[in-house]
Amino acid sequence: MTLKLEDLLKMDRASLAEVMRAGGALDLDAMAETQYLGADCSLPPLMNRLLWKTFRKTFHRDSRTKELRGWNVRMEQTGVRGATRPMLDRRGRAKTFGHYVVRDASDISWPSSLRPAHYLDYGHAGNLRRDPAALGATPLVAVNPGSMDLLLGWEVLRVAGRLVPLPDYWALERQGPLDEVIAPPMKLRSRQSRGASSKR
Repeated sequence: MTLKLEDLLKMDRASLAEVMRAGGALDLDAMAETQYLGADCSLPPLMNRLLWKTFRKTFHRDSRTKELRGWNVRMEQTGVRGATRPMLDRRGRAKTFGHYVVRDASDISWPSSLRPAHYLDYGHAGNLRRDPAALGATPLVAVNPGSMDLLLGWEVLRVAGRLVPLPDYWALERQGPLDEVIAPPMKLRSRQSRGASSKR
């Protein structure tokens, strides 16, 4: 049976865990230069109001490293299907956070005996050290094997060398082509530092 986003949003955590275990490997080439609507599947409504229900995740093939990397985009909270517009900062730019690199997960001992093929590595993606997002090491699978239209992720943190799972699952539904490439925070800071030095 082919699952849809609405199916995942109705599932409890135990069912989402089963989908995660049965999920397929990612096709990184098919995901390059795309963006996905993200939707939290398991946090209580109060947490969704305090944090967010929807977000965007992106995937971009880095021309220098050849790695598939991406970042999160804060979205206006207008419902799962209505979350089409990013929140903007004072300069009119989309608010982004939590950069990651897609990595092979086969040599990692994951919680709950999970055996995903890939995960999102936030710890080596240019996030600032003080950013809590840098702790992320989140498994990501294709919900319907062979199709990259719907993905499922599980929030896992790397703390003191250990993988600590959180009771939080989220789904990604393909939206279309990537509309903007954002540099990682550390790279942006380096550019700003060089620019400031050149003006002295």
